[in-house]
Amino acid sequence: MGRKRSKSTCLTIKDAELDRISSLPGNVTDQILLHLPIKEALRTSVLSSKWRNKWYTMPNLVFDKHCVSDATFQDPSGISNKFLRIVDHVLLLHSGSIDKFKICDKYQNLIGMSPATDTARWILHLIRRSIKELVLDIRTGQSYKIPWCLFSCQSLHHLELTSCWLKPPTTFEGFRNLESLSLIEVTMTQDAFENLIFKCPLLETLELVNLHGFTQINIHTPNLKSLLIVGKFDDISFDKTFQFVTVLVDLSLYLNSETNQRRLHGCSSSLLNFFNHRPRIVGLVMKNYFLKYLAAGVVPVKLPTPCIHLSHLLLNINFNDLKEISAALCLLRSSPNLRKLKISARIEEQTDLLTPASYCWEDIFSRPDMPLKVQHVTIDIISGFQSELDFIRFLLLNSPMLEKMTVKPLGNVRPELVTELIRFKSASGEAEVIYHVEDSS
Repeated sequence: MGRKRSKSTCLTIKDAELDRISSLPGNVTDQILLHLPIKEALRTSVLSSKWRNKWYTMPNLVFDKHCVSDATFQDPSGISNKFLRIVDHVLLLHSGSIDKFKICDKYQNLIGMSPATDTARWILHLIRRSIKELVLDIRTGQSYKIPWCLFSCQSLHHLELTSCWLKPPTTFEGFRNLESLSLIEVTMTQDAFENLIFKCPLLETLELVNLHGFTQINIHTPNLKSLLIVGKFDDISFDKTFQFVTVLVDLSLYLNSETNQRRLHGCSSSLLNFFNHRPRIVGLVMKNYFLKYLAAGVVPVKLPTPCIHLSHLLLNINFNDLKEISAALCLLRSSPNLRKLKISARIEEQTDLLTPASYCWEDIFSRPDMPLKVQHVTIDIISGFQSELDFIRFLLLNSPMLEKMTVKPLGNVRPELVTELIRFKSASGEAEVIYHVEDSS
């Protein structure tokens, strides 16, 4: 009797657990499926009859290497066929709306070497379902052409394309609802790029990484808030951009600075052109050679219109370049509400070292500069050059609200550097200067 009672109790518990899974509210099951990979979401169909068709209405479809088993990767010839069958199977049976469709094939050869036919078939299916977010991160080693049907999709809010060839048709009227665009290793012409950007009136976020086919970036969009550019370009310009609610600009450019210097010889600095009509920038990241680009031409002492909203600034500076130092000082003087500053020294080959007299630091120190409101400063990769020390001294003397400055040298520099830093006077009585040395062990 005891055994039968135990068995009956066990069955009752199992039945209760089964009922609990089956009776979950619809919004709960939707959230569960939303956080599961496609492969695991398909497996939920065996939980109960009520779960059998739940995955049919998943709004977000993400296909990556986790869709196929590890054993499949031991047979490279079968990876592509199985992956393609999975994507086609899910799209065929899916009956709900599709908000997000993402293919992530980063060097795993999930699709094969010719993705054009497959992506065209999927895109045609998706635009009929009013897709909102499309991400094609396909890197097969060769570009494939995006089908023209994509350019008729007006439901898109986010578009991310990688390693493809983009050529909008002449009838392209723009993406009226597109808010975010990311182009990585994309090949297109200058006219195609400018036409694409111009015809996205709601565009707020733009990422351009290593584009091919042109060397000049011209951006014309009024609502842009966030910008990331990585690549090698001769020039960059903006028209009717950043005039309203710009909150972040992240620039990481490898620009052809020699061409730019020749073009702007004797003319106003690129600094003026870049910050014209953009006083509401809050965060600015300028990596690699972008400050060198801005320093071309005649650098002013201060910008005509101060960047009163700028609170976070990151600069890459060649401290042996007089023009870059001038551009950096101009930007600091024009940012009265700067709170966080990070500076990374950049060392270039074939650069003449500045002597202490090359830059009139004493004139700068004697000039009544506008006090900076910066509170936290980080200066890294310094080599101990006099120009670097003078710049640090300038910051200490003009930052009465400074709380903490961290100095990180590049490798082992001369030991006298610490002594010199300690001797520098500071306008802030609360300033803490930390000399941080990486432990090589």
